This record gives sequence, structure tokens and C-alpha cells, in this order.
Amino acid sequence: MTFASQAVSPPDDLDGLLRALDASMQEIGRVLIGQDEVVRLVLISMMAGGHALLEGPPGAGKTLLVQTLGGVTGLKTARIQFTPDLMPADITGSTVLAPTEDGGRTLQFQPGPVFTQLLLADEINRATPRTQSALLEAMQERTVSVGGKSMPLPQPFFVLATQNPIEMEGTYNLPEAQIDRFLLRIPVNYPSEETLADILLATTGQRSAMVGQKITPAQIERLQDLVRAVAIAQDVRHAIARLALMTQPQSPKATRETNRYIRFGLSPRGAQALVLAAKANALLEGRYNVDFSDIRAVLAPATHHRIQLNFEGRADRVDLDAFMRDLFERAVKG
Repeated sequence: MTFASQAVSPPDDLDGLLRALDASMQEIGRVLIGQDEVVRLVLISMMAGGHALLEGPPGAGKTLLVQTLGGVTGLKTARIQFTPDLMPADITGSTVLAPTEDGGRTLQFQPGPVFTQLLLADEINRATPRTQSALLEAMQERTVSVGGKSMPLPQPFFVLATQNPIEMEGTYNLPEAQIDRFLLRIPVNYPSEETLADILLATTGQRSAMVGQKITPAQIERLQDLVRAVAIAQDVRHAIARLALMTQPQSPKATRETNRYIRFGLSPRGAQALVLAAKANALLEGRYNVDFSDIRAVLAPATHHRIQLNFEGRADRVDLDAFMRDLFERAVKG
């Protein structure tokens, strides 16, 4: 496979941006021990201009990751703890009566915590669907509408949402159409014995690790622009298009396994997310074109939350990630 037909010269500032990105990963890794792949995927999501959903058990470092990311990037950060009684106005803000200098009162909008650059939506599946949708609308449109006025959110705007496992009581599963708005779903697994021992050594001493800023918000916006300029060859694009169609039950390209196990497949938005994440991965690797290896690197986090098994698939305990890997290899072969 060649990329000659889509050859694009990397910009002069790319090397400096990648050095800042590498320094950021190393700085976060000093604090978030043993989660290198999680950090990498979070940065890929940020570079691609998308949002990420972190899923894992409580106490695995999800909140610490967001706090550390804010310090490393210099982004203005805010945190929302989602609870069943949280209201949409608690996220977006509301219009209140405020006193004026002449002693009167006037309606004034009080911005909510969503007016930030890096937002931690902690335990997003603890809130009701109505409240969840208020945040997800802001994520999609990058604006908040209150009182008939649309107000833009600060840029860059990046949401890191954490989610408890669905089996835990008192949670509201995100609807399929809403969870599709997250570019990546990133599992945060429980650490190994050796990693946990290192975490205990690093976090139970007299001082916790402090982080320094390694990249600026302006550099992040520049990286987001460069990601979209990364070249992708025609055969790679067609492989992704075939993959999306192969995941759709009853599609002419659907496989026997798809028709048997899949309730619904990869949407066009999901295929777009896969391309953007692959472009960000290529840039992170220092390349200015997308290879099939980039698709494989982001395939699971970009598609796992967008494809749903039917009853038979769940009963047979189909491994969705393995299913998608096999399907992609078939798509590559045409």
C-alpha cells in the first residue's frame, strides 16, 4: 500500500508539538502509575477534538487522571459530581435576579460548570437521563442555550466522563444515541499486584507528586487542526466503510455472525470517530498518514460502545472486541 496519491508534507511546527505531547504523557505517567494506554487514548481523544468515557471500578484513578491532565495542559478545569437529584441547570447554569447599581434588579445569566475547557463529569450514569442529555447536548453542539440565547463554550472544550459498571445499583445506563457522542470508551482496569505496590509507595508518602504544564491550550487546538489534515488513503477509507456495513444486520455486506449476534452496528458517526482517532494515533506516532495499524490501535475503544449485541450474542458471551477485530481483517481483505 502506498500513500503517494495523498502525500502531504508535515507542517514545520509538528516536531515541537509532538515533543510537547510526549512530555505531557511522561508527566501524567509520573502520577497515574501503570495506566500508560489509558493516558495515550485520552490524549488521542483530545487531539481528535472528541470526548472520552472512562469506565472502571471506583478508586482506579479516573478522577486523578483528569486533575493531572488539567495541570499538564493548562486547561481551565471543572468537576460535576453526578447524582440522582442533579438538575440540568446545575450543569448549564440559569438566569437569576441580580441587583443593579441603582438598587434595582435585572435578569442575569449565571454560567454553570460546563463553561470550562476540561470538564470532569464524574459518575455520569448516576444522574437521570434528562440531566445526562443536558451535558451531551453541550458536548455535541459546543454551545449552551438558555432563555432563547445560544452561548458558545470555551475552546478547546473536552469532556472526560467517568462511569461505574452498569451492574452497580442506582445507575442510569446512557442511551445508545447519547453514548455514541463519546469519541472513545476507555476501560480503566484494576492494577496488577506490582503496579498496585508502586502506587502505594508513590501515594502514601509525605508528599504527592506535583505536575508541571508541558503543553498549552493553543498547542492543543493546533494539534486538533493537524489531525484533520492527516492523509488517509482510499483503500483505508473503503476498508472502514466496508467494516461499518458489515456490522449492520441484514445489510448486503453483513456476515452470518453479524446477523446472528448483533442488534445494531456501527453508525456513520462511529465510522467518522474511527477515522479521526486513527488520524490522531498516526500523528502521535510521528506519521502524517493513516495506516491500517492505526485503525487496529483504536478499533476497540472507538467501536465497543457503538455496537450492541442482541440477546443471543449476550447469551453466547460473544467477545465484542474480538468480533470487531475479526470483522476488520475481513474488511481489509475486501
